[in-house]
Amino acid sequence: MLYNTQEELLFKSKQAEGKTFGEIDNSGRIYNQRAKGGLGQIVEESFFGYEVNSKSEADFTNLGIELKVTPIKENKNGSLSAKERLVLNIINYHKEALAEFYTSSFWKKNEKLLIMFYEWIPDINRADYKIIKSHLHTYSEEDLEIIKQDWETIVGKIRKGLAHELSEADTNYLGACPKGANKSSLRTQPYSDELAMQRAFSLKQSYMTTMVRKLISEEDLIRFTSPGELKHNSLIDILYQRFNPYKEKSLQEIGDLTGLNINYKSKSFLQEFISGLLGIQGTKLNQIEEFEKANIEVKTIRLEPNGNPKEHMSFKNIRFKEWSSGDWYNSWVRNYFAETKLLFVVFQYKETEKENKNRQLYFKGIVLWNMPNNEIEGRLKNFWYDVKSLIAKGIKLTPVKQKNKVIVRNDLPKPGENGLCHIRPKAKDGNDKVPLPDGRMITKQAFWLDREYISEIVR
Repeated sequence: MLYNTQEELLFKSKQAEGKTFGEIDNSGRIYNQRAKGGLGQIVEESFFGYEVNSKSEADFTNLGIELKVTPIKENKNGSLSAKERLVLNIINYHKEALAEFYTSSFWKKNEKLLIMFYEWIPDINRADYKIIKSHLHTYSEEDLEIIKQDWETIVGKIRKGLAHELSEADTNYLGACPKGANKSSLRTQPYSDELAMQRAFSLKQSYMTTMVRKLISEEDLIRFTSPGELKHNSLIDILYQRFNPYKEKSLQEIGDLTGLNINYKSKSFLQEFISGLLGIQGTKLNQIEEFEKANIEVKTIRLEPNGNPKEHMSFKNIRFKEWSSGDWYNSWVRNYFAETKLLFVVFQYKETEKENKNRQLYFKGIVLWNMPNNEIEGRLKNFWYDVKSLIAKGIKLTPVKQKNKVIVRNDLPKPGENGLCHIRPKAKDGNDKVPLPDGRMITKQAFWLDREYISEIVR
């Protein structure tokens, strides 16, 4: 069926809201587990009435609109988020390297997206998934400038013969995600004889989650950039411009210059410091739109006078059953470091605690960092397999008497063993425990980056 106007198409799409896929499907394919084609194909053929194809143009060619059907999920805290990234079109490395942004396959296919959001609920039949929102997505001026920069980053690597080194953490909103049956789905690339994993353009899961938060949850998010700034500066350039004037100054000096009441002992110290210097004072870190869309997580680092961090850096608590039964390519640890940018906000003491118990913190600057792909597929991957092997053998739990109490030691990787990361407790107390796959209980453990590794990054 041909839709002659954008309004006609949108009117039709709104009629799907509140309907289940079982109600939409007129072929019965939804109940046939062997039938080919996903939920998007059912919407295309049964609801909009056109045959699925693999053409390079947008689905509704005359309107320049591409159709996408994507899941959202409810989190444990009741909030909504995107379940996954929005995969767009396959990247032809040879053709994309010769294009400019407005002649690229990405732009031709995805300038306008008709996105149908449905709620994914575990353990129910997919026929009962319900479409809850249809939305015509066009990119805001600010988003478009960042997406242009992302496209240039991706294609810049391809033009250097480095398509095999592409990583989703290279970019902010637009990613180049793996696309294939497995890691052996390889393709040729220009300017290099090395085969590269097949990839597709995608809007990152964090970008899609932000869209869900604004459209469906109706949350207010705050920007710190403008289209004018982004035309001439990258996101990281703007971040450095906002923070660099305060380098080497004490928190007291920064407070005097900005009017901010900076108390580093406050629980909200970091968000007050970040939002204040970004010019959006009082904004929580999870309300900063650019950070949420780009999946930028903020971490504070406090250096001793010798330049070494005071502490190791903690991350998520470990789910041992998930680790033991999972695979590397779908593991939390791999996906987190492949997709997340860390904004390190670095402070330093000029005196030791022994010299001055009331010593001041001085701001050293920021570092926007993502773990290099060779590190992820090297030491981090080896670490993941080592831990999986330890869990399979049975983690050794050894009671040790220490002063007037008994502590339980384990044989999980310790700081310094691989120069990158380790596992150590992160619990309220010794009674705060989780089960191991073999049924025994262990004090809650978390993933940590070694402070020596953090020191190398910030130097």
